[in-house]
Amino acid sequence: MNSVRISPKQWLWIIKLFELEISTRKIAQQIGLSYPTTLKAIQVIRQAIWHNVTPPDWMNGTVELDESYFGGKRKGKRGRGAANKIPVFGILERNGRVHVQAVKNVKAETLLNLTVKMVRRGSIVYTDKFKSYDALMFCGYRHVNIDHRKHFSNGKVYINGVEGFWSYAKERIIKFHGISKEWFPFYLKEMEFRYNHRNQSLFDLLVSYITKPVQNLL
Repeated sequence: MNSVRISPKQWLWIIKLFELEISTRKIAQQIGLSYPTTLKAIQVIRQAIWHNVTPPDWMNGTVELDESYFGGKRKGKRGRGAANKIPVFGILERNGRVHVQAVKNVKAETLLNLTVKMVRRGSIVYTDKFKSYDALMFCGYRHVNIDHRKHFSNGKVYINGVEGFWSYAKERIIKFHGISKEWFPFYLKEMEFRYNHRNQSLFDLLVSYITKPVQNLL
């Protein structure tokens, strides 16, 4: 907080307007600050979220796995194999939390290693038919997949929960009109934080995050 020279009252206003998803430009106008100063304060909030939001110890029960792609300045192939896009792996516990992480690739080794670290063995894991998930059954999970070429759900067999998160996150991220790869993980973690607390007031949590001493926050 000390890196941005604004008053405590201005900080509280910025946190509240950030909670309400007001754009940085409009926040600057409402509070009477310059855009660069306001943006710096908002980025401090995002870094505080990134440092304070930790993944759950274990996700279990019924879990959905999926990967998606964000960004990319040029038009071209969409989905798996799309150029200039950042692959993101998502794990969603039905009736629970979502955990998302930018990954270097969506190879089986990458996705399985993250799944083993996050999801308790014996859980029911739902995916689509992407081949990187084929080895889940050999890792101690009850693996069930859905063929999206035929249908998007079949009774309890679906990944609509994690796909709903992708829609939620992309709808918000697209409003920023381009995010650098350096800052993308902070925006992604903000989306995870908002989604997991979507039925709660975020203000008190954000205040506690930003006032907590953290080394190398900036």
